[in-house]
Amino acid sequence: MQPDASSPSHRIARIAAHLNPTRPQMEEGGSALRPAACRAKGGAPGFKVAILGAAGGIGQPLSLLMKMNPLVSVLHLYDVVNTPGVTADVSHMDTSAVVRGFLGAQQLDAALTGMDLVIIPAGLPRKPGMTRDDLFNKNAGIVRTLCEGVARCCPDAIVNLISNPVNSTVPIAAEVFKKAGTYNPKRLLGVTTLDVVRANTFVAEVLGVDPRDVSVPVVGGHAGVTILPLLSQVTPPCSFTPDEIKYLTNRIQNGGTEVVEAKAGSGSATLSMAFAAAKFGDACLQAMRGDAGIVECSYVASEVTELPFFATKVRLGRGGAEEILPLGPLNDFERIGLEMAKKELSESIQKGIAFMNK
Repeated sequence: MQPDASSPSHRIARIAAHLNPTRPQMEEGGSALRPAACRAKGGAPGFKVAILGAAGGIGQPLSLLMKMNPLVSVLHLYDVVNTPGVTADVSHMDTSAVVRGFLGAQQLDAALTGMDLVIIPAGLPRKPGMTRDDLFNKNAGIVRTLCEGVARCCPDAIVNLISNPVNSTVPIAAEVFKKAGTYNPKRLLGVTTLDVVRANTFVAEVLGVDPRDVSVPVVGGHAGVTILPLLSQVTPPCSFTPDEIKYLTNRIQNGGTEVVEAKAGSGSATLSMAFAAAKFGDACLQAMRGDAGIVECSYVASEVTELPFFATKVRLGRGGAEEILPLGPLNDFERIGLEMAKKELSESIQKGIAFMNK
């Protein structure tokens, strides 16, 4: 006798499995119940996305935003604490993505198996007086462990890495994938979109226009002077006074510190980072779907400069960063800033590589 998919026990078990992956969803079979694949009735086709660090300050709003994305069919939320609560909360949203939660290191592989896109905001946040390098020793180990899981379970997934310091954690991830024999530089993308979002916002304030109508390329890296907004290449074309250039560059480079100080010890830039990560994640999903002309700034393996990693505009495609775009013409102020950025960025890259080789 075939199981009745509409029976109360079948429906209840199906719902329960979405919330708790340790309790398998069940199907009726004769007098017994047997495990069934987790799939919501009517779930839309799309991509499978995992968020590693989903219970954190960035992870929670990011989970909400990705649950809202119509291109996401399955959303896996992983963290070492508090995932069941976040999963239950987000799963009540009436959007099509199926949500499942995974808790602790023993469930990392299950969270990652079969994923198309992995977004990693895991790690400790910045606190007042902290630089991104202060976070290095703790977050480097977290990123290494999570990327080892990616290499085991979804080596072909596109990885969006948010964990700070990005200037060092992207090289760490690259070394993990190289050692596992799964490294594809096109599929490892450091998320620097928050710098672009801030630049668009701050420039729009100066110009008195809608930020959605502004596009500012931000190149280099994702910390302090390595963040180099190319104000000579702003769209729509405009000009700034020397004082405006200095003000905007400084504010864009220190946007994270501005938020840390404003929160007075209670946190860092979590909401705007989640927004930026969701925006970049959506761009990746559109490109994976086959949409043309998707260009975003990202910190990637690059030959634009002599450094092995550098943030520039990239054209996204089904396989990740399909094309690294050139810097374009720079003015004198930007050329000086580029040299300063490269010096600090080189040290951060080497620090990441050294961590993996010690």
